[in-house]
Amino acid sequence: MSDSATYGLTTGAVARRLGVSPTTLRSWDRRYGIGPAAREDGRHRRWAPEDVAMLEEMCRLTASGAPPAEAARIVRTARAAPGTTGTGVPGTAGPGAVPGTEPGTRVRSAEPESYPDHPGGPRRDRPEEPGPARQPGSGNGLPLGDVRRECRGLARAAVRLDGPALDALLRDAVADHGLVTAWEEVMAPTLHAVGRKWESSGDRYVEVEHLLSWHVSTALRQVVPAGHRSVAPVPPVLLACVPGEQHTLPLEALAAGLSERGLPTRMFGAAVPAEALDAAVRRMGPAAVVLWSQARSTANHALARHVAGSSFGVKGARTRPLVLLAGPGWAGRTPEPGTLRPGGLREALDALSRHQAGVRAAPPV
Repeated sequence: MSDSATYGLTTGAVARRLGVSPTTLRSWDRRYGIGPAAREDGRHRRWAPEDVAMLEEMCRLTASGAPPAEAARIVRTARAAPGTTGTGVPGTAGPGAVPGTEPGTRVRSAEPESYPDHPGGPRRDRPEEPGPARQPGSGNGLPLGDVRRECRGLARAAVRLDGPALDALLRDAVADHGLVTAWEEVMAPTLHAVGRKWESSGDRYVEVEHLLSWHVSTALRQVVPAGHRSVAPVPPVLLACVPGEQHTLPLEALAAGLSERGLPTRMFGAAVPAEALDAAVRRMGPAAVVLWSQARSTANHALARHVAGSSFGVKGARTRPLVLLAGPGWAGRTPEPGTLRPGGLREALDALSRHQAGVRAAPPV
């Protein structure tokens, strides 16, 4: 029989299994009493299966946004209560749920929170501040600021590289708050925080950014039309990043929102060459074209003017596409004739919906 089977797992082995640092496990033991039931020689931590199950539940709760102190209280209560499952968790608790709370509400704690998982950095303690559903804080060292509880939980799961937790949290965010709020108040703030940390920390967070981006993209592509409505019989909305622009997730959020409203799209993705975009516009005759630019260095105003001036259709009844200049790269200049510059995802969706409604109502040529 192996030592691990006889005496349990070491702290390092459990940390690797859960995707957290050994410092986190020691901190949870010291601060909140979430530790092994027995210690080898009275000194070294050895984690039995039931101890590991307790830690898994602790990770799940903190990933859902619960402060560690409150998560620890829930775990300790569940472990001691009769009628719990083999993991020490009440059988009624659903995936990603924080017992005793409603979606979008925040769990309060009288104790300061600890974030010891900051790679290469010190642990930070921060007391809870009053406020509804939003609070300043961090997700394991990420600079989040004043955000929803779900945003902090998403950040913690991303730093732990916990793919299944990311899937569950993103799915719940869309279901609980709707696509627009989930994108603007949960997904985008977390992505921005990871991006800022990556830029300031070399390549230490590149795996976190890539994993989070992949799961956000997956969640956006799983959005389906409300009531499974069929796609409206109107020309599609063409979505493309301008040449040199690689940021596609905001466009994917817009595509998901249009799909949710039953409007057809064609997603061309990152860094579409000007010649290819021009050929696609003339070939497809889209009702609208969305050009995404993240930075002013990529905002191509000449290309926007050219697309807005494109026309197609039969002679005497030619039409032009509506052009949306989306993204912060377009800021600072008056929009060109035939273009709009929406202020966010909801504004872009509403503008395109109105435009498509007008196209649908127009008499056939």
